[in-house]
Order: sequence, then C-alpha cells, then structure tokens
Amino acid sequence: MTAQLLDGRELARQLQEEIQAEVAAFVRQVGVTPGLAAVLVGDDPASQVYVRNKQKACERVGIASWLHRLPSTVTTDELLQLVARLNTDDGVHGILVQLPLPPQVDTLRVLDAVTPLKDVDGFHPENVGLLVQGRPRFVPCTPLGIQRLLERHGVDTAGRAAVVVGRSDTVGKPMALLLAARGRGGDATVTICHSRTPDLGAVTRTADILIVAIGQAHCVTAEMVKPGAVVVDVGINRTDSGLVGDVDFAGVREVASLITPVPGGVGPLTVTMLLANTLTAARISQN
Repeated sequence: MTAQLLDGRELARQLQEEIQAEVAAFVRQVGVTPGLAAVLVGDDPASQVYVRNKQKACERVGIASWLHRLPSTVTTDELLQLVARLNTDDGVHGILVQLPLPPQVDTLRVLDAVTPLKDVDGFHPENVGLLVQGRPRFVPCTPLGIQRLLERHGVDTAGRAAVVVGRSDTVGKPMALLLAARGRGGDATVTICHSRTPDLGAVTRTADILIVAIGQAHCVTAEMVKPGAVVVDVGINRTDSGLVGDVDFAGVREVASLITPVPGGVGPLTVTMLLANTLTAARISQN
C-alpha cells in the first residue's frame, strides 16, 4: 500500500476561492472590507516569511491587511499600547501577533490583551473556553485547517480512534477538542500523547487517525503506524537536507492510507483558516 497524498496546497486554493466569493458578497452587503492587522517583532526569517504569505493571501481574497513592524528590543508595555490601539480601530477586524515574541516580552499578557472579538488566532482564554464548551467563535488556525482537510477528503471521524501527538495550546489541545466535539468533523475517541508518554508507538499504533505535532524530525516511523491509518504531519523541521516533518514520510507512506506531505500539507491551510476567521470577525463586528 502506498498512501494517497492529502494535498493542502490544492485544498487551500479551493477554499481561498470560496472565501474570496464570501468576502465580495459581504462587502456588497454591508459596505465594509474585512481587515487584518499583523504585528511582527524582530527579524526572525521564518516569521517574516509567514507574515508575508499571510499578507499575499489577504490580497488574493480581498481582505485588507496592515503590518506593524517593531524592533526586537520592544517592551511588553509598548506592545500592549499597540494592541490597545488596534482593539479600538473599527477598520481592524482581526489582530495577529506573530509568535514567538522576544524573551523580554510577556507573551501571555500580550495575547490576553487582544480583544476576544478580534482574536483570529483563537488564543484568548475566552475563545479557548468557548471551544471547550463546544460553541467555538474562533478556532486556532492549524487545527481548523486539519479538520477541513479531513472533511474535504471524506475522512469520517465519528467513532474512529484518533491519536494526537503533542499537547501545545496552538495545535495539540485544540485539535483534540475538535476531534472529540459532537457533530461533523468530531465524535472521535481521542488520545493525547506527548514527550512523557511511555512507549509512544504502542499508543500511535491504535490510531485510525494520527495527528503528529511534537516538533521532532521523523519521530514517528512506519512501525509506529497502524496499517491504513490517516496520518497528518504538522511538523516543520529545518535540517541539512531541507524541510522535513515529524513523520518519516517515505516509510510511513508505505503503511498509511492517506498522508500529508511536508511542505505542502497543513501549512497552506493554516494561512487559509486565518482568512476565514478574519471574515468571521468582520461579520461579528456588524452584529
């Protein structure tokens, strides 16, 4: 068996076409253009690439975007002042604070300062609480993109055994909540694994759906995967041979039924879900 690819690039293109049409209809209806403000601190090359990709995506779908660049020496108070201004700017519907922030900045204070109604990353405690209760407002973009990827490829999650490797607030925990939620894209039986899980392979081999987001290159190998499983690799690791995922792609592809490539799998959908959340935020602002 050689697994079929879960092509994130192609699905992102399709979804962005749909979002573009929805944005145009929204603008015609209410006369307001959805707007996203990004805050970029320092000169981290990866962060600059991510933000540039998000700006280009906004342009493609008709969302206005602004980039606020700050030096790596910025203080927590200076960042909080900028966030406060963006919170009260009626033209800004979504606020994105690009992570990571420098060590002198209190990251949680900054993220918590973003008004929940403009928190398009879904990181604010209020939005996390709504997700836990099964009535989400904004879902973190990577897990939401994975849910769309599974849905559009006809992967039925109901009653399936799902294993999430990684317990981060941005991917692992919200991914588990989405898979366990009632209704479409959920109803799975979910296990969360992490760096302290003994005999990780014994757990991952139980998964019909395996989501790997642990940040270790090639940490999941073929013998750790159930034959016929759906494998989603969230990892992006820079190595001497280029970008690789958390999954040993070549080996696991011979065992799984569906698998995401790295790059070109989850990444494009993360950006796309940011656009969807920004449109949602603009709609909320009109209520």
